[in-house]
Amino acid sequence: MSIPFFNTEIKLVSDVIFGYISVLLLGAGALWFVTYKLKWNVLWEWMRTTDHMKIGIMYLLAGFAFFLRGGLDALFVRMQLAFPNWDFWVFQGEKYNQMMTTHGTTMIFFVAMPLLIGLMNVAVPLQIGARDLAFPFVNSLSFWLFLTGGALVNISYLLGGSPEAGWTSYTPLAVGGYSNNTGNNFYALGLQVSGIGTILTAVNFIVTIVKKRAPGMTYFRMPLFTWGSFITVILILFAFPALAAGILLLMFDNIFATGFFTGESGAPLLWQHFFWIFAHPEVYIIVLPVFGLFSDIISHFSKKPVFGYYSMVIALILIAFLGFMVWVHHMFTVGYGPTVNAIFAISTMLIAVPTGIKIFNWLFTMRGGRLRFPTAMLFSIGFIPTFVMGGVTGVMVAMVAADYQYHDSYFVVGHFHYVMVGGTIMGVFAGIYYWMPKMFGFLLNETLGKIHFWTFLIGFHLTFFPMHFMGLNGMPRRVYSYLPEDGLFGLNFISTIGAFIMGGSVLLFLFNLMYSYKTQERRISGDPWQGRTLEWTLPSPAPSERWERLPIIKNREPLWKAKQAGENLMYAEKEEKHMEEHSSVIPVLLAGAFFTASFGFIFEVFWIAVPGIIGIFALLAYRSVTFDKNIEWSGENGQEGGNHHG
Repeated sequence: MSIPFFNTEIKLVSDVIFGYISVLLLGAGALWFVTYKLKWNVLWEWMRTTDHMKIGIMYLLAGFAFFLRGGLDALFVRMQLAFPNWDFWVFQGEKYNQMMTTHGTTMIFFVAMPLLIGLMNVAVPLQIGARDLAFPFVNSLSFWLFLTGGALVNISYLLGGSPEAGWTSYTPLAVGGYSNNTGNNFYALGLQVSGIGTILTAVNFIVTIVKKRAPGMTYFRMPLFTWGSFITVILILFAFPALAAGILLLMFDNIFATGFFTGESGAPLLWQHFFWIFAHPEVYIIVLPVFGLFSDIISHFSKKPVFGYYSMVIALILIAFLGFMVWVHHMFTVGYGPTVNAIFAISTMLIAVPTGIKIFNWLFTMRGGRLRFPTAMLFSIGFIPTFVMGGVTGVMVAMVAADYQYHDSYFVVGHFHYVMVGGTIMGVFAGIYYWMPKMFGFLLNETLGKIHFWTFLIGFHLTFFPMHFMGLNGMPRRVYSYLPEDGLFGLNFISTIGAFIMGGSVLLFLFNLMYSYKTQERRISGDPWQGRTLEWTLPSPAPSERWERLPIIKNREPLWKAKQAGENLMYAEKEEKHMEEHSSVIPVLLAGAFFTASFGFIFEVFWIAVPGIIGIFALLAYRSVTFDKNIEWSGENGQEGGNHHG
């Protein structure tokens, strides 16, 4: 049974009906909870907020919501592949392609990115002594655009079908006539809207780090998490426009029947260039902040300054630079010839050098230190061998002759999950355990945290390590079945068991959040970890009115040096003049206008799209003429000096 819906139809089959029921139940449960707890005013306040801490928390909450959705897709994938010739529910063929595409797209764009941007929102202003980001309104708008893009991609499942050309959306598969046109429109518009928000985030953080550092906070006094975030947002500013351009042309091919990427008059490989010029730097976009985060955590719990600070910064810069010179290693098999392949193979292998520098720096930081092993430190240490394994398989893939064997096999799936999940997700967990006091004023339960770490680590390796051998034994990626005589059952079954252990570990983490919220001590010390950097000088949770007088920074670890000297931090004599931006509902309305316009273009219903576009420009014009009414200036210019308690 199916019902018509604009230019497509919605097939009312069991999985779609289950999706509708799930959405209705979750929506009804959320409405009941907000009403029963009398939280409508709180919800309204958070929707309108421009405070970086609250926006960071909303990024984390939304990212974990998408993580549960993408993780559920992953469990369905593993259930489908647990046995040869297995028909699990309806997830074969076209449905499997949709699920696999949504899983990859969600995990990259709507899980890894927002979770890291959430941690950046939480910590970067505190680490550099800034009262907020440079453009609080833009920060709010960035979040709501990200959420709108994620919603567009994920509701496609209920409105005619999800995209099914893979998370890379290769042409001509992603062009109308080859696959589900409406689903691929959801992909294009969802990523475009979300990408606009991400580019705005990059501009915001660049200006904040360049212009809003506390007095004396030179570039080479910044914590390494701030350095990793700084280089990441510069990468975003250069990489995301390439994706935006490619998606715009893909949208024109699908909606207006142009021929940029079609096999007849266009160039399908052109899409691969657009995509990988973005997507390989994207790997470093989602891992460089984690490098900085692990550096801070390992230094913190080793009670030592990070070994080779300058080499760590230089390594971050080199990784970012080389990251733009390797994209064709995803295209070794397309036929560009030995010269091109050799150049990109060498540049790919060169990235192993600065990455290796960082590994040794972390090990030397721990050497001779007074080590402590809270959960955040365990995730940091567990990351090191995990990422080394991902890096080694990456160098293997960089060898052109060998890549003809590895390409489009499960070997590559194992490799990039070791890098992305083993790097980004473990880093996010470490950051949440580490900065939980700054967000909510309590620590997560360490016993549950350690169980969470070990179950996640064991489940992770059980899931992804066998995939390398699946690939070497000939299992291609993006397939929904295999034959008994292929000899792949044992490896797939072990991988499925590991996936469910990982899923249980994530549920344990969510239980830890709820349990700790109810049982842990609240309003703990502002410095529960005996920290070294500036964020630990503030109360826990960090107040919205912070840095009444800006701290004066004289070294790389101001708090630790002050403790050693038995002194307090130096603060400015008087409060400096600064801008405070009031809460605003305009970012929410702008996101709604973007959603309306995108919805109209997706289904080629221009009487819906045009009002959405008009709404976008009208709201931007209104914001332009009312900007001054939404800000307030506080403080006065003063001279630095004086030894004050913070």
